[in-house]
Amino acid sequence: MSEPESKNAMKKRLKAEAAAKKKAEKEAAKKAKEASEPAKAKKFVAGGDDDLDPTQYYSNRVNAIKKMEKSGLNPYPHKFHVSHRVPDFITEFANLEDGARDESKTVTVAGRINSVRGQGKLYFYDLKGDGEFVQIMSDLKTYESEEGFGEIHRSLKRGDIIGCTGFPGKSKTGQLSIFPTSMILLSPCLHMLPKKVGERDAITDQETRYRQRYLDLICNNDNRKIFEIRAKVISYIRRFLDERNFLEVETPSLCLLPGGATAKPFKTFHNDLSQEMFMRIAPELPLKKLIIGGLERVYEIGRNYRNEGIDLTHNPEFTTCEFYQAYADYEDLMQMTEEMVSGMVKQVCGSYVIQFSPKPGAPEVEVDFTPPFKRISMISGLEEVMKIKLPALDDPNCDKKLAAILKERNLECVPPHTTARLLDELVGEYLEDNIVNPTFITEHPEIMSPLAKYHRSKKFLTERFELFVAGRELCNAYTELNNPAVQRERFLEQAKFNADGDDEAMCLDESFVVALEHGLPPTGGWGLGIDRLTMFLSNKNNIKEVLLFPAMKPNLEEMAILAANKPKEDAVDLNAKKFPACPPTVFKLAGEDEDLGSEHGMKQLDAALVGNTFLKGGSPSAEDAKLFKQMEKMPREAVEWFGNVKGWWFSVAQFSEGVRGMWK
Repeated sequence: MSEPESKNAMKKRLKAEAAAKKKAEKEAAKKAKEASEPAKAKKFVAGGDDDLDPTQYYSNRVNAIKKMEKSGLNPYPHKFHVSHRVPDFITEFANLEDGARDESKTVTVAGRINSVRGQGKLYFYDLKGDGEFVQIMSDLKTYESEEGFGEIHRSLKRGDIIGCTGFPGKSKTGQLSIFPTSMILLSPCLHMLPKKVGERDAITDQETRYRQRYLDLICNNDNRKIFEIRAKVISYIRRFLDERNFLEVETPSLCLLPGGATAKPFKTFHNDLSQEMFMRIAPELPLKKLIIGGLERVYEIGRNYRNEGIDLTHNPEFTTCEFYQAYADYEDLMQMTEEMVSGMVKQVCGSYVIQFSPKPGAPEVEVDFTPPFKRISMISGLEEVMKIKLPALDDPNCDKKLAAILKERNLECVPPHTTARLLDELVGEYLEDNIVNPTFITEHPEIMSPLAKYHRSKKFLTERFELFVAGRELCNAYTELNNPAVQRERFLEQAKFNADGDDEAMCLDESFVVALEHGLPPTGGWGLGIDRLTMFLSNKNNIKEVLLFPAMKPNLEEMAILAANKPKEDAVDLNAKKFPACPPTVFKLAGEDEDLGSEHGMKQLDAALVGNTFLKGGSPSAEDAKLFKQMEKMPREAVEWFGNVKGWWFSVAQFSEGVRGMWK
């Protein structure tokens, strides 16, 4: 049984109940009064909706644009005449006095709103155009109408692209401004843009910046400078070569054979020709054909494509400049390289000395491009640093000895362990990684340089150089090999490496050898990576920073789009395919007659070609010519059914019928 309530407790309770009742009555009276009176319009403040949820912001914006269109306004006009780019406006009117307006001149400027503030009769906008900013200071007195003033400022948001007509002038504090008589929305931004906070960029997430480069350029204005530097690099190279009587040319990006470099190519298929084709890995071979044709100084700035890894310095598609000069050698090219690269650095950066951070988070190093550049002969340089004598390049056990040296020093080389790959691993570890200032690594072994001319005085070496800066290759050049017989031997040697599993080895291009047989003059050839040079001059250690649209692994959203838009012909069930019908094609393999028109016979041929470029090993024979002639009658699909047979077919096909007829 509960105790009776005391008098004091009762008084407190009654008092509290009375106060609560009085408060409730007061609130009810207030609401009744508000309901009976017309609602007061909320005072408009520019930029006041930036704290909304992005989804709600987008919805509000879409509805506002629809409302504009219903009222007869066009938020996407076709044209707006611009009298001044923003940078030109700044240049022309920068010397106006503080507080002055030049109402004798009417200007029209367009750009994107970077920020907006103000209310009532005065609004301020920061307008961005061509990477520069100018203030718009809009007041009711200057504007063409009060109705138009209120309407335009209620409709504009941060990120919108607008046109502005008005007078140039400066605010009382000296801020160069446009005082508009009219403004127009040219294209609304429907999404809420990220904001810069203090010194921190508006967008710092790399995935977002690379996938949505347009958003990166809108919000992070300084990143525009990277691509301005890139444009200056290309412009400087083009001007440098044009002044030396070079002719700029264009060569095919789609090739029947991938040549001109040691790299794995991208494959594609030409439907009309029913032909497998490749994206070019380098323009070298067609450019040298032009030298043969009499265009004695040619260059090309363009894209190359290599089906290799993506990392800080590699992208599957990249931009290079290659030039070829008749009657020049690699010594001439080293001098030209020093002159071009050092001059470019001085012009773009204002000094030969730049700061560069080699890796993310690594401290900056000072790189001095003052000519002349240091030179290191590859083999003797390795021996000096490693303090050992490397095996002779003609030693039949050279591969095994080099592999043992790598194992002893805890270094790994990606298979296959060819001489070229093993040496490249040592060069990377002991020479390239220790270079800071521009340095030429010269005189590469022939085994690493199938298109370079043999050294005139050093056996098994070539007249070649690579320019390295801060551990990264920037340039590659050599005296060109112009002896067709030696070139054919080099190609066949590369084909053997390809058969051994080196998918970066070059294939045999008989058409190029035939071109050489018409006479290539003594020639120097040169190539430079535009992307990597831009990285140095903009102090970026990730190649994605200097590419507007770098290669990225598709995210889930992109994968869904790809799946939804996949062409029907790509969706064929490969497991359901059958070996095509072929006419009987009998050929003797290992002493036994095999019908290559059957899947079993073709499988036997594929097995016989394992590890071999041709039927009898690394060199072609009359047997290859005979078999090729028989198989020409078979469907192409059957010829390409098995990988080794397909590789053999393309190797033999590079030789003309006349050359095949001379095989023994």
